Amino acid sequence: MQIIRVKGISAMGRTKGCELGPLKILESLGEIYSNEKGKIIDKKLFSLEEIHVDNNNVEEANELIYENSREIFSEQDKALFIGGDHSVSYGLVRGFRENFESPFLIVFDAHVDCMTPGKEPTHEEWLRKLIEEGFPAGNVIIVAARNLHQEEREFIDKNKIQVFGMKELQENRQEICDILMERARNSEAFYISIDIDSVDPAFAPGTGYLEPGGLSSRELIYFLQRLALLKNFRGADIVEINPDKDDGKTVKLGAKILAELI
Repeated sequence: MQIIRVKGISAMGRTKGCELGPLKILESLGEIYSNEKGKIIDKKLFSLEEIHVDNNNVEEANELIYENSREIFSEQDKALFIGGDHSVSYGLVRGFRENFESPFLIVFDAHVDCMTPGKEPTHEEWLRKLIEEGFPAGNVIIVAARNLHQEEREFIDKNKIQVFGMKELQENRQEICDILMERARNSEAFYISIDIDSVDPAFAPGTGYLEPGGLSSRELIYFLQRLALLKNFRGADIVEINPDKDDGKTVKLGAKILAELI
């Protein structure tokens, strides 16, 4: 298995600092001896790599991330990526999609990231750009969304993208997890993109867009532990962790998430 650092940010002020996330998360991972499945966590057992990007050239960075992701998924059974802001997921999921006829995507995010994109998508538009370029909208599920712009709602409704908001999760967490498991299990391969703001700021304050009323850290781990049991789980990214805005909690949670996905 490869763990890959992707220090990309889309040059927008509130995500500046996310490029520091990968190193801090890996440092914190060194303090975790085993995950809850009992698997020993030893960084020496994993291939640690980095996709080197120039954050002053977003177009070049997106293409480099895409090309590396495509190659990684053609060679690896599973790959875990540490961002960076959510813009990196555009290239990562594009590369993932290239390797499978029927890819499936689960996104944990307080936002749906479906604003109208420019030439190069930022962390606010990456998912819309991905879908407009051909990723099947019916193969996307968004979990923990709780702050949507009207423009995004219209795009979601038009494309019939399934979104589970926090009210639904509060009332039917286990049932929704069962739905995710069934959809993922029946896909050729699936990928999970985790924006840390899906978690409530009480558990994850170190991010640029704080949205109260999110998942607890335990709830997110519950979903991820179940999904990671499936044999066709092929990759995931953890994004938007900003050490400059953190008190240590968020970086530690990022490392915990990584450990549970290994």
